[in-house]
Amino acid sequence: MSFTRQLSEMSASELNDAIDDTNFPQAHILSRGRNNSVCSTSSTSGTSSLADRVVPPLEETVASGTAMGMGMGMGTGPGAAVTSDEIVPTTNRPRLILKSTTSIPENDGHENCTFHHDLELDHKPPTREALLPDMARSYRLLLGGLGENPDRQGLIKTPERAAKAMLYFTKGYDQNLEDVLNGAVFDEDHDEMVVVKDIEMFSMCEHHLVPFYGKVSIGYLPCNKILGLSKLARIVEIFSRRLQVQERLTKQIAVAVTQAVQPAGVAVVVEGVHMCMVMRGVQKINSKTVTSTMLGVFRDDPKTREEFLNLVNSK
Repeated sequence: MSFTRQLSEMSASELNDAIDDTNFPQAHILSRGRNNSVCSTSSTSGTSSLADRVVPPLEETVASGTAMGMGMGMGTGPGAAVTSDEIVPTTNRPRLILKSTTSIPENDGHENCTFHHDLELDHKPPTREALLPDMARSYRLLLGGLGENPDRQGLIKTPERAAKAMLYFTKGYDQNLEDVLNGAVFDEDHDEMVVVKDIEMFSMCEHHLVPFYGKVSIGYLPCNKILGLSKLARIVEIFSRRLQVQERLTKQIAVAVTQAVQPAGVAVVVEGVHMCMVMRGVQKINSKTVTSTMLGVFRDDPKTREEFLNLVNSK
């Protein structure tokens, strides 16, 4: 069984086969159902596994402004009980490490790709700017399909502007975790909760190609490694600047923090306003959607989870 791997080691064929419609290389690790494990524990004295016990994923969606704490303060479900052999002193918390059960094929067909930067975009051009001419032509056709005259003064440059804007809205496809962290992982003897809340988030709904926006709050319990605080906001940028759904975005942020510092646990809460729900459809302008992902001790320990939620909800 291989443990944590860098994003760049995931092949495109593996991504397409194993992840279905997600846009994050290792998100499928957390979404294979209730009978699969997510993390293992390790310490300087040895390694013990949490993989043998069934831990149901805790991801909740609360609509129409329901309080974020509702339903999150309860204990975990059956099979998640920790035996006495698994109890670790708080001074030496177990690390949360992602596992992968998928092997990487030796020949994935991309060994000659000199421009294969983000393996989620199969065989893309040397630069995303090279996509602009085709995208602009597509926007011009769209304007014509709407009954507009693409050659009138106000719309002459609109296709190019729209193409550039879409590239910016989805710039997360050109970013990966390793480059964004840029070595900002530091050894530090700190094992208390770290929380950065109200990180502004802007993304694009993949169902209607309209924006959704909101706030992200991230908490983690370090295991002798901490992450530069600004990097948490940059992790949010990586995954929000893609075509997204909020549920997946929440999970991806939690997985990325886990990959970065292997903490004892990670908690992420996202509160979003979706223009596809506000501007069209039911048109409920005051509705908000709240999603959460809890990993490690945040899932196993109700008191730790409650402490995080209290910090997030405090003004």
